[in-house]
Amino acid sequence: MAETEKKTGIRDLTQGPITRTLLIFALPTLGSNILQSLNGSVNAIWVGRFLGENAIAATANANIIMFLMFALVFGFGMAATILVGQAFGRRDVDAARRAIGSALGMFVVLAIVIALAGWIFSPQILHLLATPAEAEVMALAYLRIIFLVMPASFLSVLLMMGLRGAGDSMTPLWFMVLSVLLDMILNPLLILGVGPFPELGIAGSALANVIAGYISAIAMVVYIYAKDLPIRLRGPELAYLKPDPALLRMILGKGFPMGLQMIVMSTAGLAMTGLVNREGLLYAAAFGVIQQLWTYVQMPAMAIGAAVSAMAAQNIGAGRWDRIAQITRSGIIANLAMTGALVLVLVLFDRYALALFVGADSPAIPLAAHIHLMAGWSFILFGVTLILFGVMRANGAVYGPLVTLIIALYPVRLGFILIMRDALGPDALWLSFPVGSLVTVLLAVAFYRSNSWRRATLIVPPDSEECREAVNAEAEPAGRLTPTA
Repeated sequence: MAETEKKTGIRDLTQGPITRTLLIFALPTLGSNILQSLNGSVNAIWVGRFLGENAIAATANANIIMFLMFALVFGFGMAATILVGQAFGRRDVDAARRAIGSALGMFVVLAIVIALAGWIFSPQILHLLATPAEAEVMALAYLRIIFLVMPASFLSVLLMMGLRGAGDSMTPLWFMVLSVLLDMILNPLLILGVGPFPELGIAGSALANVIAGYISAIAMVVYIYAKDLPIRLRGPELAYLKPDPALLRMILGKGFPMGLQMIVMSTAGLAMTGLVNREGLLYAAAFGVIQQLWTYVQMPAMAIGAAVSAMAAQNIGAGRWDRIAQITRSGIIANLAMTGALVLVLVLFDRYALALFVGADSPAIPLAAHIHLMAGWSFILFGVTLILFGVMRANGAVYGPLVTLIIALYPVRLGFILIMRDALGPDALWLSFPVGSLVTVLLAVAFYRSNSWRRATLIVPPDSEECREAVNAEAEPAGRLTPTA
């Protein structure tokens, strides 16, 4: 395994010191997330400086739609990732390839359908969001082109998640670097029409994203085959792209609730965006700008949560339940330290960071700073939730986290806004973030400590034609052993 790790970057997450292994594995994922956010921020700077606050509001409305679309593939990709991680934990490479093949075969095709439907129904989507009239034309031009990148983005997401499930967090980082560099370079060229490039305005920003997405996805596929990475499919293995019914039922059965978690978060975000939009263009612009900073605040928890999930999946697949509690503790401590530090830094220097997007004299800056002061610290609590969800999700426990999010984001967060709106005014919108996050983390802790999630299983079934004995052996998978706390 050491030789394989040296050649391919695949890491065995079932061995070695837990905290050190977790951080080494998480840091490239954090780098990928930071690069992706940096890309969005730089592009927002181009859009805001060159095209104005209406364009910022337009991209903010379009981006929440994209998050909703990616929520659809996230759950199924996460289920495939966990299957890959558990398979690698028990050294079953073929099972990992069958999992990733079934996911790719179904969801890249689905992405094409979504892209076409999104192009057609973009006007209706923006109308449902109550997009400000001043920003609607720009938002439509941006959103329609962005939908075209969906197939490449879905392919990239599934491949990156599969690689991380196999223990490789470096390869996704390199191709995120490629995508970000292309997008950041092409954005101003296509917005302004520099040299031979046409002047496309906000549509140019979207087109830059499309070009970068397709080049990066194609390059990653070429690299995976050139390096013969474990998730590649060759010869008879290409038949795995035709989804296996039993495996697909497992991915859908576990992935759908995980996708619903993201959809619940996305629809709550859509509802919040709609409520903010009703306050007027200034509030929409301020909220759009502060969301750029919030992406950075969330990055450490998202990276650590993904690393914790992959690490827990491999250890569960290997029957190493004795390591799960320490993985959870290490993830929580790392989140508290990293997310807490970011929240503090951005509270101290938020106005300087906000000025990058709309200029130092913009009336949106003091409002955005106020929003951040009231709501930004809630991401520390939500980060703890992501770690707990990541561990539970690694064993296929998906309904507890889903119910937790539904309760916290709808009757709690939106209910708080409805009840307190008259008394607090717009501040009820911002205070709903810490209220919802507090309830979410309390429910997540209660569910984790109940230990009911340990009885779930998510193991790739072996091919009966290859090894009937393996079927009997996996009737009692490691995930069903009585674990230690």
